[in-house]
Amino acid sequence: MKASVLSRRRSGVLLPASALRQDGRGAFGAPAFQFIDWLADAGFTVWQMLPLVPTDPSGSPYWARSDRAGCVELTDQAAPDPGNADDFATFRAASVRWLDDFTLFQTLSEEQAGAPWWKWPAAIRQREAAALAAARQRLAPRLTELSRVQWRFDEQWRALRRHADARGVKIFGDLPIYVAPDSVAAWVAPAAFQLGADGEAIAVSGVPPDYFSADGQLWGNPLYDWDAQQRDGFGFWLERLALQADRFDLLRIDHFRALEAYWSVPAGSATAREGQWRPAPGQALLTQVQHQLPQLELVAEDLGVITPAVTALRRQFGLPGMRVLQFGFDGDPANLHLPHEHAADTVVYTGTHDNDTTAGWYSGLAAGTRDQVRRYLGRSDDEAVDALRRAALASVAVLAVLPAQDILHLGSEARLNRPGTITGNWSWRLPAHSLTPELAVRYRDLNQLYNRS
Repeated sequence: MKASVLSRRRSGVLLPASALRQDGRGAFGAPAFQFIDWLADAGFTVWQMLPLVPTDPSGSPYWARSDRAGCVELTDQAAPDPGNADDFATFRAASVRWLDDFTLFQTLSEEQAGAPWWKWPAAIRQREAAALAAARQRLAPRLTELSRVQWRFDEQWRALRRHADARGVKIFGDLPIYVAPDSVAAWVAPAAFQLGADGEAIAVSGVPPDYFSADGQLWGNPLYDWDAQQRDGFGFWLERLALQADRFDLLRIDHFRALEAYWSVPAGSATAREGQWRPAPGQALLTQVQHQLPQLELVAEDLGVITPAVTALRRQFGLPGMRVLQFGFDGDPANLHLPHEHAADTVVYTGTHDNDTTAGWYSGLAAGTRDQVRRYLGRSDDEAVDALRRAALASVAVLAVLPAQDILHLGSEARLNRPGTITGNWSWRLPAHSLTPELAVRYRDLNQLYNRS
């Protein structure tokens, strides 16, 4: 049996694959191979990335039209074709449970000028067999074309995985808890979601007021009909997780707390304040996952409003949670995000993809909070960011993850995402040649010092 990724102390770097795209070229060529080599040279054994799914027009990978297809913009278009017709046919046959639906959905969306699926003609909206067969015949060349680009993505991804494995680097993926309203999942299985007869959501996702927003965050994804999911034996979830188990060594479930209880906001609400908590059958789901996908190693994103019931669910199934150093300095010495409160069954970050960079965060702190950070770390202002990086690596948490921007000591100009905003996000790129051999030597020493190498 394969050893658990988190059976020993490790460290990793958080870097979206999209950050490796340069000059219009995809990330899965030389930039990704070179990044893996740098990680290995620096003593890091985990590359954490964001979802690899097709992004929305803003570049967000958390508004997924498909949570199984790959983001083809990441592929290296200059690379040669990955194989012959037999290889392509093998890929299509192995991917039939998601690929045919995805390519048909994409092609029909193009044919309908981008209209959401619930605005399509009734016969294809309701997936009548004759209408779908006619569409597949009519659109066959485009369906083949879209299948081929997914094949290219898959072949390049598998080559990248082989290189990572050879260098001892584990790939840590991320699964959005929800899908987009206009998604292939909602079109194919509308009964699995809280949708009206017209296909539009009755209630939508979000979170109550929190660290990031006084009005909460109104995400707008369709919510699951958990009763229907449970009657079906959680087939939808088991299929989506099986693909992730094949794609990654380790997988974070984004917004894990929604598996215990989720924030339900009536459709049409102005803010997320109008929502309420509703129970979810996380225990039954995770029991099925543990039984049918024992090889799948999960991490629970348990940030935000976390109740004892959420923590109990996470621990019942042995899932590590998350700690973020930037969240620790609210004046409470018992804050769980402070290093002295960490537990081994956690993954510690200086900040996540939703936070400012640590240098940007520290420069924007109020005087009192900055003084608390200085006193806690015993370091001056110009040493604080380095001390926070070291605090993450020194933590008892089994895995410590540093965003690439923090390794490079970059300011707010390098921030990746600002929750609650829809413009100016997801566009940061790793500066060329910034991860130097000298930097690798420094981090190899730190990883050895803190027993993470």
